[in-house]
Amino acid sequence: MDIGVVLQCTPPASRVVDLARRAETHGFSHVWTFDSHLLWQEPYVIHSQILSETRRVVVGPMVTNPATRDWTVTASTFATLNDMFGNRTVCGIGRGDSAVRTLGGKPTTLAQLRESIHVIRELANGRSVSLGDTVVRFPWATRSTLEVWVAAYGPKALDLTGEVADGYILQLADPDIASWTIGRVRAAADAAGRDPSSIKFCVAAPAYVTDGSASALTHARDQCRWFGGMVGNHVADIVARYGNDGGGVPAALTDYIAARTGYDYNEHGKSGNSHAEFVPDDVIDRFCILGSPDAHVAKLKALEALGVDQFSVYLQHDAKSATLESYGEHVIPDLAGATTASVGSEEGGK
Repeated sequence: MDIGVVLQCTPPASRVVDLARRAETHGFSHVWTFDSHLLWQEPYVIHSQILSETRRVVVGPMVTNPATRDWTVTASTFATLNDMFGNRTVCGIGRGDSAVRTLGGKPTTLAQLRESIHVIRELANGRSVSLGDTVVRFPWATRSTLEVWVAAYGPKALDLTGEVADGYILQLADPDIASWTIGRVRAAADAAGRDPSSIKFCVAAPAYVTDGSASALTHARDQCRWFGGMVGNHVADIVARYGNDGGGVPAALTDYIAARTGYDYNEHGKSGNSHAEFVPDDVIDRFCILGSPDAHVAKLKALEALGVDQFSVYLQHDAKSATLESYGEHVIPDLAGATTASVGSEEGGK
């Protein structure tokens, strides 16, 4: 299983770049950032600097959207980064949340999302695409390769993911919910004539390493409670669209928002925010990964057994450096398993 990290583009950008560089040093495979240009700084400028100061990590947004950026410009950005730094980018995309809502907009339709995925992927892979009556192509991007991974929760969005996406992003770490979403994506891929095993699966959630004590767990929950509030935005959309049963979405995902009263995007993605008090402890425990390094490894192995290829750590809490170090020193090596320099010697030492 790959381990990535998700960063906010909070100024100073130099600190974001430093965290990305340290993540690579500790063995992380991917560096993702929020893409919400009103709340934080422009991610693609920072991506360029991250790629310049690292050698291996794959970089991309978690997630961009089809509404706030022209699709051809998005594709050109990825193709340019690939040309400059090798093919080390990935496009995470969804219908849009904070980036569009803070501007008074709404998430795009699934049809718009589907079309944007096609345009971005074709152009960023050096192929031509039709835009109305015009066929366009980047003549300079023949060596660029780009995968497009879709973030989704609802049934129809999961079906779209299985039909067209290279990867799926689930922004929570509950194994039961992960099992349902992965199964839905795979079934949709199979129905569309695609190989379900060709789709990569990424789970992203806050991870907070503790000493295993009750007091440390209480603190970790308070630091990560914001995440349940953020997920609640998407769940509220699902309930509004499909009704209280969520259109077949597991109750473990939808029930907890009954006490939700609203959301302040000025506190989006911030620990200790004032609009996540409705999120109960059990939801934090299910949606996030909290506890000792061994507890993290155990939950990650459970996710891996479901087919998860990558877990990405949302690093929005007060233990950024400690989390990177704990994962680098304990979690990532334990997931990889032990290796030896020698497998034994021939009989008699010969």
